Amino acid sequence: MSEPQPNAARPGLFKRLSRRVFGILVAGAIIGLFLHFVNYRAHDLTGPAGFQAGALHGALMPLALPNLLVGDDVKIYASDNTGRLYKLGYTAGVNGCGLLFFGLFFWRINRWRKPTP
Repeated sequence: MSEPQPNAARPGLFKRLSRRVFGILVAGAIIGLFLHFVNYRAHDLTGPAGFQAGALHGALMPLALPNLLVGDDVKIYASDNTGRLYKLGYTAGVNGCGLLFFGLFFWRINRWRKPTP
């Protein structure tokens, strides 16, 4: 029988790495387009922003990174707000988005570590 060649794993590694980088770039573009669409609606308020608007702005704030990286200036905080209630909503939105993102991330890593029977 023939022995496996040591260079046989390299094309698979390059292919997986290029797919992952491409996936990250596509996800960044989709997130940026989504934020542009939602940003105009979220900041188009008639009065001062309250708890609900703060929670929405806080949840959208982490999504602003792709737009900020390419030089697009997006609003991530309403200057006309109700004060403490808006800030509580903003904090709840940021923490909720972080909990969702990091919860899924750590759940996936935890699945990788578990031995499969």
